[in-house]
Amino acid sequence: MDKVFGICKIHILLGFLLSLSGFGLLREIESLGINYGQLGNNLPPPRKVLDLLQSLKLTKARIYDTNPEVLTAFANSKIELIVTVENEMLATLVDPQQALQWVSTRIRPYFPVTRITGIAAGNEVFTGDDTTLMASLVPAMVSIHAALVRLELDQYIQVSTSNSLAVLAESFPPSAGCFSSELNGIMPQFLQFLQSTNAPFWINAYPYFAYKDDPNRIPLDYVLFNPNSGMIDPYTKLHYDNMLYAQVDAVIFAIARMGFSRLEVKVSETGWPSKGDPDEIGATLENAAIYNRNIMRRQFENEGTPLRPNMRLEIYVFALFNEDMKPGPTSERNYGLFQPDGTMAYNVGLLALSSTSSTSSASISLTSSSPKIKQVRYDSFLYSAFVCLLAVQIRLGR
Repeated sequence: MDKVFGICKIHILLGFLLSLSGFGLLREIESLGINYGQLGNNLPPPRKVLDLLQSLKLTKARIYDTNPEVLTAFANSKIELIVTVENEMLATLVDPQQALQWVSTRIRPYFPVTRITGIAAGNEVFTGDDTTLMASLVPAMVSIHAALVRLELDQYIQVSTSNSLAVLAESFPPSAGCFSSELNGIMPQFLQFLQSTNAPFWINAYPYFAYKDDPNRIPLDYVLFNPNSGMIDPYTKLHYDNMLYAQVDAVIFAIARMGFSRLEVKVSETGWPSKGDPDEIGATLENAAIYNRNIMRRQFENEGTPLRPNMRLEIYVFALFNEDMKPGPTSERNYGLFQPDGTMAYNVGLLALSSTSSTSSASISLTSSSPKIKQVRYDSFLYSAFVCLLAVQIRLGR
């Protein structure tokens, strides 16, 4: 009885701290993240990466594995981290016991000191040609979530997967958005899982690819978020001044057609390469800087899409670094905002300051005002108290 009473008191304190800190309104004030890929042989160590993210005032990041060096380095920071189950692990994690073992060894030892908020089960599984992998996805997600429930972590960590825009059979106009007929069997199961666990639908959306494939018909300003006349959806009469928002709304319409109109859609990847092969039209430093700068400006203006103007769109920019070991065309190795040595690949509205360390000190210069030091210290205190109480709750729940 004392144990139950103790847990109840902790729940009350946690709720109180959440209300004070404004964590419940986090989506309204912070929705810009960064993809931290590690396919390079010259990248800085995770601790230096954390210093860079903190100097940029970024508070969300996504990695493509559960690298223990990253999870350890990000401990006691304010960075919210999404980790990834590699595609080749999904078939194994269909087994509930294997999933429990995975969560117990890859997630629980680091949480809550490291702020893991999401698990991406694979990446772009639905658009690959591995039918066995595709069939394993939802059962693996169910098993991972069940493991989180058993360890009392499900209220803090969501499970989803990142999808290529190629899951859509139609994306233009946005109101015509629908999924490929090949996914008619598995997509409802996936959407039902997301709805039952209150998890988002993640989409990797790259207007760059559309422009590269058809530069004569697609206006460059429209894909770069520059001023332009845009387009009007003939059915909804909604006006779109950029392709990314149109792509996101097409996904929302596709989901709604399957009866799941309340799911939130977030952008797990978007970006623009600063360099490409001769046939990769538009892959230039100038275009990359404009695209990502405009993405950041829209984020700071609290924008939603035309279909959901009052729900700020959460976006993770791809990527933090240029990664020299990525296969494929030249563009694949040139999506980074930064070079591996910590210098900016190009200016996206980040004010670089000279520093004696290997990591440049910088801050985002697009915000209307800077946070007060007193408020930062206050939030830091509340978060520390939150982490301590959460750790006690988890220990009491064992």
